[in-house]
Amino acid sequence: MTTTTLTEQVSALLNDNASMLPADMATTLGVSEGEVVRAMPADYQTWVEGQHAETVLMQVAEWGGPVTAIVHSGGSIFEVKAPFPKGKIAYGYYNLMGKPGEMHGHLKLERMAGIAFVSKPFRGKTTHYVGFFTEQGDSIFKIYLGRDEKRQLLDHQVEAFHQLKTQLATSTPTDLEQ
Repeated sequence: MTTTTLTEQVSALLNDNASMLPADMATTLGVSEGEVVRAMPADYQTWVEGQHAETVLMQVAEWGGPVTAIVHSGGSIFEVKAPFPKGKIAYGYYNLMGKPGEMHGHLKLERMAGIAFVSKPFRGKTTHYVGFFTEQGDSIFKIYLGRDEKRQLLDHQVEAFHQLKTQLATSTPTDLEQ
């Protein structure tokens, strides 16, 4: 009897339909979205520990231009297309301080066990996003890089995304604290 690993199953789904969303793969395979993302090929994802959440959120707020923040909840999808707001820690939360029309909210950073930098095709275009996941592998929310009026990714955001991904993947927490 042959058994396939989750990595092999995810690769097979991507080979059949590269645009398939990790959330849909998770439903198909009966696992969490975080497990699917971690099982994606290395050229699709880079996973870093959740202890970097504040660093990531602070950096994304510096990227400018619109990004799309997405929250999946109860079968519904909520999106905000705007610059990602700056935040600060107070009262046990990372508080997003968006201007009118921007995202507001209160994030429990300690619930963010993993962060994925994901680059994959979707509907014929390359997408890049940062996904935040719980210890159980549930998606907390995602931040997709913005596009211009011609639906092209914003070059400065793509560069910042790759730079941050590389920095976090090759750094230790003490490197970032200095």
